[in-house]
Amino acid sequence: MTIAAICQRNLDTADAAESIQSAAQRMGTRNVGTLIVLSPSGRPAGILTDRDVAVRVAGRGRDPYATRVADVMTTELETITEDVPVEEALSRMRARGVRRLPVVDRQGRCSGIVTMDDVLAHLVREFGVLGRLLSVSSPGVD
Repeated sequence: MTIAAICQRNLDTADAAESIQSAAQRMGTRNVGTLIVLSPSGRPAGILTDRDVAVRVAGRGRDPYATRVADVMTTELETITEDVPVEEALSRMRARGVRRLPVVDRQGRCSGIVTMDDVLAHLVREFGVLGRLLSVSSPGVD
């Protein structure tokens, strides 16, 4: 199965020039921990997480009204294309130590996001199917 089948297509975004206060308020309203910052061409330019807000703003005593998203967002992004297998996405997340990967189309435009939770939910469903198949094919065996 590819990332296209499990990624989230509804993106929550932020503008690089907006204040952290505004972005954090949107995170709370939307109940999300991540905002993607897009370039004018629709490519992922950065990612802002609730951890970035906590560590890079609150943890350093910065003013959330004066601090801009561009000042604290992560810009060295690992992205993944829609046609990549789920297992490869998991491997990339593990190698980079990240929990989220922006998903891009063939032109590099952001088309979604995949999270560790998305991958784990997919694997749990797959293991559940395998478990049911095993119990059907081997009745009476524990």
